[in-house]
Amino acid sequence: MTKIMGIETSCDETAIAIYDSENGIVAHQLYSQIALHGEYGGVVPELASRDHVRKIIPLVDAAIKEANIKPSDLSAIAYTQGPGLIGALLVGATIGKSLAYAWKLPSIGIHHLEGHLLAPMLEDKKPDYPFLALLVSGGHTLLVDVKELGSYEIIGESIDDAAGEAFDKTAKIMGLDYPGGPILAKLAEKGDDSQLRFPRPMTDRPGLDFSFSGLKTFAANKIAASDGSEQSKANIAKAFQNAVVDTLAIKCKRAIKQTNRKALVVAGGVSANLMLREKLAGLMNEMNGKVYYPRHEYCTDNGAMIAYAGYCHFEKGLNSSPCEEQENETQKEVHQIIVHPRWPMSQAFN
Repeated sequence: MTKIMGIETSCDETAIAIYDSENGIVAHQLYSQIALHGEYGGVVPELASRDHVRKIIPLVDAAIKEANIKPSDLSAIAYTQGPGLIGALLVGATIGKSLAYAWKLPSIGIHHLEGHLLAPMLEDKKPDYPFLALLVSGGHTLLVDVKELGSYEIIGESIDDAAGEAFDKTAKIMGLDYPGGPILAKLAEKGDDSQLRFPRPMTDRPGLDFSFSGLKTFAANKIAASDGSEQSKANIAKAFQNAVVDTLAIKCKRAIKQTNRKALVVAGGVSANLMLREKLAGLMNEMNGKVYYPRHEYCTDNGAMIAYAGYCHFEKGLNSSPCEEQENETQKEVHQIIVHPRWPMSQAFN
């Protein structure tokens, strides 16, 4: 029986989980920094790092207690190695490597986006390889052709703002609280579809890349010209969300035709958006395929996805440090703390 602890600290959530090869996720602890960053309207990297330092060890203890195990029962420790905020990543990597050294366990550095991509594998209904993946979060919008575990080809990506970033920035311009994306989506439920239509960026040309910066600017101009009423805000939110969802769906349809995949995985924070889920479910039904999502608590950053990705690496024998203590130069190099604030996903599984 394999048990992997996963540590996630790439941005503003401190998360610890334990994956059991026979029982799935047996511990899931998460602390969100939303309240901490709310007054600033966005994540403050230095504050995020300091809060990770304060919260991470108590969460490790809580996860071990929740799983009802001892550290010696673990098989390895996985941690997010990148991409993300460098200070935040260093907290998780340092704790992960240090605990692994102290407990004589292998440590495994995980690509944050690979964790999101594999999160639907934690559900009862999961896709078979190969499949197409749409990763939509605050920092990334990617279309990935997943041929098999570890074989990831990026076939489309955002050339500027990611979808989640555009949601949050537009919400901030509208004066909504942080994090604004989910609040904007909620406000859109009260909007009138017939009042406004926003452009669907980069859908009038071939290709699978995305661009949401201009859409954000278009929304900003509409906000400035509006009467400031709640209904006007709701109409703008509705039109903005419609444009983002339609754009994602159009590009997914192109990618499905290009790759001939029958399964679509949608992951990342924006995958929790109900309108996006309905749109893509309809699309895949139309194309005789199926769409797969992680449950809502696994859409945003979490330790469960890192623990599961760590398990996949562990089973492949891809550990970054051995459990035997040695005092030679090679071992000293192995225990260096290395993170990657920017890290191509093509290098995630190596």
